[in-house]
Amino acid sequence: MEREFPIEKVRNFGIIAHIDAGKTTTSERVLFYTGQSHKIGEVHEGETTTDWMEQERERGITITAAAVSCTWIPTYEHGDKNKRFRFNIIDTPGHIDFTVEVKRSLRVLDGAVVVFDGVAGVEPQSETNWRYADEANVPRICFVNKLDRTGASFEHSFKTILDRLSKKAVRAQLPIGLEENHEGVIDLLKMKAYYFEGDMGSNVIEKEIPENMMADATKYRAELIERIVENDEAVMNEYLEGKEPTLEVLKKLLRKAVIANEIFPVYAGSALKNKGVQLVLDAVVDYLPAPTDIPPVSGTDVNDDEIHLERKPDDKEPFSALAFKSMSDPFVGQLVFFRVYSGTLEAGSYIYNPRTRSKERIGRIVRMQADQREEVKKIFAGEIAAAVGLKETKTSDTLTDEAHPIMLDRIKFPEPVINLRIEPKTKADQEKMGLALNRLSDEDPTFKVSTDPETEETIIAGMGELHLEIIVDRMKREFNVEANVGKPQVAYRETITGEAQAEGKYIKQSGGKGNYGHVKIKIKPMDQTVNVEDLPKNVKRTGGFEFINSIKGGAIPQEFIPPVEKGLKEGLDRGIVAGFKMENVSVDLYDGSYHDVDSNEMAFKIAASMAIQEAARAAKPVILEPMMQVEVITPDKFMGDVTGSLSSRRGLIEGMENRGLSQAVKAVVPLSEMFGYMTTLRSMTEGRASFTMEFIRYDIVPANVAATIAESRK
Repeated sequence: MEREFPIEKVRNFGIIAHIDAGKTTTSERVLFYTGQSHKIGEVHEGETTTDWMEQERERGITITAAAVSCTWIPTYEHGDKNKRFRFNIIDTPGHIDFTVEVKRSLRVLDGAVVVFDGVAGVEPQSETNWRYADEANVPRICFVNKLDRTGASFEHSFKTILDRLSKKAVRAQLPIGLEENHEGVIDLLKMKAYYFEGDMGSNVIEKEIPENMMADATKYRAELIERIVENDEAVMNEYLEGKEPTLEVLKKLLRKAVIANEIFPVYAGSALKNKGVQLVLDAVVDYLPAPTDIPPVSGTDVNDDEIHLERKPDDKEPFSALAFKSMSDPFVGQLVFFRVYSGTLEAGSYIYNPRTRSKERIGRIVRMQADQREEVKKIFAGEIAAAVGLKETKTSDTLTDEAHPIMLDRIKFPEPVINLRIEPKTKADQEKMGLALNRLSDEDPTFKVSTDPETEETIIAGMGELHLEIIVDRMKREFNVEANVGKPQVAYRETITGEAQAEGKYIKQSGGKGNYGHVKIKIKPMDQTVNVEDLPKNVKRTGGFEFINSIKGGAIPQEFIPPVEKGLKEGLDRGIVAGFKMENVSVDLYDGSYHDVDSNEMAFKIAASMAIQEAARAAKPVILEPMMQVEVITPDKFMGDVTGSLSSRRGLIEGMENRGLSQAVKAVVPLSEMFGYMTTLRSMTEGRASFTMEFIRYDIVPANVAATIAESRK
C-alpha cells in the first residue's frame, strides 16, 4: 500500500485558545470547508462535531482533544485535486482544568493556530497555552477571531499579543470593517482584499483594496516585509537598495522564519460569520511545518538511558510512535491515539512497548473524523491515528519496533491540587466504580485515584472542581455508576524548613533469627535550583525526594540501601504537622551498622522510616498549600468590591489593567479560599464578572491557618 499524501503535504496542527475565544467554532468551519462536515454545527446550538461528549455539548466547552483528519486544497490552487494536503487537526480545550489535553497535544503537533477573541485579546489561558507552545517549541500562526462582535478591535488584540506573548508577532492581514461592518480581510503580502460569499462564505472573492484602507495596508505591508527580509542577509541587502523580493521569495522566507519561531503572523476574521477561515488554512499550508521540516525526534536506548538515539521522519526508518491519549470508546473499546515519528505500521502487526517490556498486537488502525472513523490498513511516518486492541498502553508510552527499540521522552504532567472522597451508592456499584475509575485515570494522567490507609475510603484527585465534577458525571453516564461525593479538599503538602539529624534502630530478638537495622541520616530542604543532570552519581532525585548515599566502607551493605530508600520514602508519606505527604526533602544516609545474621531488608526499611520521622520533627516542619493565579474580569463599578473580596480571601493583588470597558484584576490566592467563589462573585457583580484561575506554586501556610488545618485532621 502506497502513501496517499507525500510527507511534505502533511500538516499536524492544533487549534488552541482561551476558553470562549471561538476555537471550536473555528474547528467546525475548518471541517466544513475541507468537506468533512456537510452541515455546520454551532456550539450555541449544541451540535458540534469535535465536541462529541454529552458533557461538552451541554456545557458548551471542549473537554477532550479530538483528533480529526481532513484534506485541503489551498484557495489559490482553484480546486486542483493534485494540490491536496492532508491535515491532522487536534481541537484542544481552553479550560484550565483540562490543561493536560493542551500539553499532551502540543507534544505531538508540528504547529498550532492560536485563536484570540477580537474583543478581549490575550486572556490568561492564552498565556498558559502560549507558554506550553514555547516549551514544546511549536511554530504558531495567530487568528484574531470574533471581529464581528460589538467592541471588537483588531489593533487592541494585536497589541495584547505583542505586550503579553511575543514581540515577534506581525500583521499578515488587516480586517475590512469591524463589528457589524466586518466584511472581509486584506492580505498584506498579496495586497488584495478578500470577501467571503455564497453558502457559508465558501466562495472566496478577490478584489482590489478599498481606497480608504490603502494607506494603512501600505504602511503595515512595509513592516511585514522588513520583518521577513531580516531573516536573510542577501535579500535584506537587495531590499535596502530598493529592490523588493518577489511574492514567492517572501513566502519562502516567511515559511522559514515561522518554522524557526522567529515570526508569528497574525490573521483576522470571524469564524461564526464565515470570514477569513479559508485564508488561515492556506497559511497553515504555506507557513506551518510538515513533519520533515522539524528536527528528528530524540529518545534513549531502552536498556541504557545514557545513550541518545534519534529517528528521522521517514517511512524507511524503524517504526517509532508516541501514544498521546487513550480513551474508552462505546463501540470499539479502548482507543489509543498515537503520532508516528518514523517508519510504518500495519494493522494486525505487533509493536513493542519499552515501559512494559512487552509486545502488543495492533488490532485495527482508524483515522478519526471527529466521531466518525475510517479504517486504514497502514499508517506512515508523520501521520496521526488511533489504534484498537492495545490493552497495556497508556498515555506517554512509546510504541516501537522490537528489533530497533527506542524510548521517546515522556510527556510531563502537573500534579493534581484538589481531591475528594467518593463512595459507591450501592454494593452493586462497588466493583463497577473501581473499574470506571481505573479506566478514567488511564485516560487522564492528571486524574489520580488512591485509598486512605486509615479509613479505607477512595480518594480522587484532579486539577480543579470542574475537572472532578466531569469525572463523576462521566462515571454515571458511561459506566452507570452512582456515587456519593464528599466536599472538595485541598491537596496540602508538608515540607521542612530546617536541618536535622537522627538515627533509627530496629532491633528485635524473638528467639531464633532476629531483626537488626540501624541507620543515621541528615535531612535538609532540597535545593530545587540544581538540575537533575548536574547531580553527583550518589544522589538520586525522584519528584520531591532526594536521596544521598554517603555510606563508606560498607557500614551498611549495598543490598540494604534500596530498602533504606524505600523506608525513607514511606516515612515521608505521612507528614509530622497534619499527616500530609512531605516533599522537597533531601536525605543524606551517612552511617549505620548491620548484624551478620539478624540484618534483613525489612529491618532496615523500618529503621529508615523511624529515623526520617524523628528527623522531620526536628527540622521545623510546615504545611504547604497550593496557590492559584486568579484573574477576575469585572465592570469598573465593582472594582472595589472585587479587590476587597480577594484580599479577604488571603489574596495578594498583583495588578490591574483595562480590558475594553472592563477591568482585569490579577491576584495570587490560596486554593482553599476559592471554593464557591463563582457564586459570591456573581452576586457581588450582578452576574457580570467572570474569573479564571490556574495553579502556580506551593507556599507555606500561615501559622494560624496551619493550626486550624492540623486540628481538623485529628
